[in-house]
Amino acid sequence: MSSDVPENFEDRLRQRASTTRNTNTLETIPVNHQPHENIPNTPLAASTISFLLGCLFSLGFTLFLTGGISDRWWATYQLGFFLAAWSGFHWGEFAVTAGWNRDKCSIDSFLLDNGAMYHVANGTALVEYLITLYFKPSLKAYHYISTIGVIMAVIGQTLRASAMIQASTNFSHIVAFRKLPSHRLVTDGVYSVFRHPSYAGFFYWALGTQLVLQNPISSIGFVLVLWRFFSRRIKVEERALVNFFGEEYENYRRRVSTNIPFIR
Repeated sequence: MSSDVPENFEDRLRQRASTTRNTNTLETIPVNHQPHENIPNTPLAASTISFLLGCLFSLGFTLFLTGGISDRWWATYQLGFFLAAWSGFHWGEFAVTAGWNRDKCSIDSFLLDNGAMYHVANGTALVEYLITLYFKPSLKAYHYISTIGVIMAVIGQTLRASAMIQASTNFSHIVAFRKLPSHRLVTDGVYSVFRHPSYAGFFYWALGTQLVLQNPISSIGFVLVLWRFFSRRIKVEERALVNFFGEEYENYRRRVSTNIPFIR
């Protein structure tokens, strides 16, 4: 066997980091994990996805700002905000990772390869909205509910982005089970109020988008599914964090809540 083959995990990290430093800075090669590769992990793919998300955001945000198109029953400000929020979220995930967590940046950072059920959920929400709007438009006329949803989605997006920026290289879209020398426990800033601010941010962002659409069925469904997902993920992640940081994390966990309903 060639001596160039790394023998353990740390050697593989060092080799990948060395490879990344020696390649073009536009490459999207993460240091500590392999991309799923369902979407090509190339600068061309990243720029194409960014362009498409930008187009969708511009269309949606314009629709939202103008209050919709009166002679098109489906072209409402609510739909415009949903499209802008969805596209802005996915572009923002990649942008923040690229700017503050470069070693973990890849095409997967867009979170578009989040599993089929994620896209089914958002597709179902759109179908619920459009069917209800077509057959019973009066059920979408409670503008104060949409206003609450807009505020919640903006706050959720801001909270999540702030958490990712503050944690920087300590943040990962994938739960880490191996402590690296660079890992440190972040407990200040938004982390002094929310124990898992990126999760709380996504929870309230997702619920906000459904309130904007005034989708009662999807709102309940999103809350139940996300609560179940984050409840399980937080338990798994915190076992690893206790293993990493010991009593320091246990004290932090006792002191700071998740601020996600019924998840202490």
